[in-house]
Amino acid sequence: MTDTSAAIAPPEAVERAYDRIARDGRPGIWIELVEREQALAAAVRVQDRVRAGESLPLAGRTLAVKNNIDVHGIRTTAGCSSYGVVPAADAPVVRSLVDAGAVVVGVTNMDQFATGLVGTRSPHGICPNAHWPGLIAGGSSSGSAVAVAADLVDLALGTDTAGSGRVPAAANGIIGVKPTPGRVPTAGVVPACRSFDCVSLFGRDLDLLRTAFATVAEPIGGATTSGRPPRIAQPSPAQLTFDGDEQAEAAYAAGLAGAVRALDGEIVEADLEPFVAAGRLLYAGAFVRERYEAVGPFIDAHPDDIDPVVYGIIHAARDIPEGRLEADRSRLAALRIETESLWSRADVLVLPTVPRVPTVIEVLAEPLSVNSMLGTYTNFVNLLGLCSVTVPIGPPAPEGPPASLMLIAPQGRDETVLALAARLFDPR
Repeated sequence: MTDTSAAIAPPEAVERAYDRIARDGRPGIWIELVEREQALAAAVRVQDRVRAGESLPLAGRTLAVKNNIDVHGIRTTAGCSSYGVVPAADAPVVRSLVDAGAVVVGVTNMDQFATGLVGTRSPHGICPNAHWPGLIAGGSSSGSAVAVAADLVDLALGTDTAGSGRVPAAANGIIGVKPTPGRVPTAGVVPACRSFDCVSLFGRDLDLLRTAFATVAEPIGGATTSGRPPRIAQPSPAQLTFDGDEQAEAAYAAGLAGAVRALDGEIVEADLEPFVAAGRLLYAGAFVRERYEAVGPFIDAHPDDIDPVVYGIIHAARDIPEGRLEADRSRLAALRIETESLWSRADVLVLPTVPRVPTVIEVLAEPLSVNSMLGTYTNFVNLLGLCSVTVPIGPPAPEGPPASLMLIAPQGRDETVLALAARLFDPR
C-alpha cells in the first residue's frame, strides 16, 4: 500500500489538513483541534529547520493524537471531560514525532478510558467509520484511525492494550502497528492496564509508518528472515472463528493465500488454543483489576460522567482479590512458556485481525459480547509480549472494509514484521 500523498511543504500540509477536516465535518472524530494559526506557526518552524539544513524525516506530515496521550496545552481527558489536566509537556512519543518534523493538528475521540474495542463509548459521540456508515469505527483508538483512514492526517497515535490499535485499523481499512511492549515509551499516557499498555501507530503507507516507528522506538536487536523464505504459522481452520460471517471467512482465506504467495512463505502448523487461553485472562481473569487501580477512585467519585458500560467494567474490577491476580500471573507465565515453542519453527503467526466488523446497532444491543468477539485474536498479543502489524489485504467491498491480516512476531522483532508487512503490498 502506497500513500497517494507524498510529503509536501509543512505549512501547505497543515493548511490541507484543516481544510479537509472542515469539509469532513463529521462529529465524533475529534475531541479538540489545535488552533489553526498555532499549527501553522509550528509548520513554519519545521520549514525553517529544513531550510537550515536539518534532516527531519517527518517534515510535511500531519499528526493526530489519541486523547489519553499528553499533548502540550491540551487537556488529557481519556474521553472524560471532567478528568485529567492540561500537561506542561508532550508525552515522549509525541515529542519524538514532533522533533522529527510532524505537526500535531488535534486530539481524537476514543472509548472512554480506553475501555472498549468499539468506538461507541464516549460522551463526545459515536465515532463514525471512515468509509462504511453503519459499521463501527473500532476502538478504543477510534478517532485516530478514522482521521488517518479519511485522509485528514498522515499519521496518528493510539494506544493498544487488548487490540485498541489493531481493531480500528481493520475496521477502517488501514495499517496499525502495535509494538513490542516497552519498545515505545508510555510515559505521559493514561494507563488502562499498565502491565500491557502499548502506544500504537496508524498510517496508510508502510514506508511512512516504518520511519515513524524508527523515530519513536527504543533500539533493540531482532532476528530476521533474510536468506530464506519466512515461515508462516497458521492454525487449522477448525481453530478459527468468523462469528458466522462466511464472507469474512472467504476474504480471509483469499488474503492469506495471497500473502503466502507474496512472501514466498512456508506454512507451518500452529496450535492457537494456548494463545487464545492467554487472551481470555485479560478480561475474563483478574488483570482487569489494573483498570480500577488506574482510574477507579475517579470513576467512583464521578459516576455521572462515566459511560455506563465503562463504569460497569471498571467498577466491578474493584472487587477482584489480589490472590486471584497472582494466580492469573502464574497461569500466564505457564502459557508464555507453552507458546514460545512456536517461535523455534515460525517467524510470524498470521491471523485475522477480527472475526468480522459489526454494526453500531449490534454493539449497542450487545456491548459486552460483541466487544469480546472483536478481541478474539488481538487480546493475547500483549499478554505474551509479542509485536504485531495489522494490514488490509485485497479490495474493499461496498458494504465493508477489505480483509485484514494480523502479522504477529516474538518480542523485539518489530522491524522484521514491518518488513514482512511491506512485502504484501504491490507498489503499483
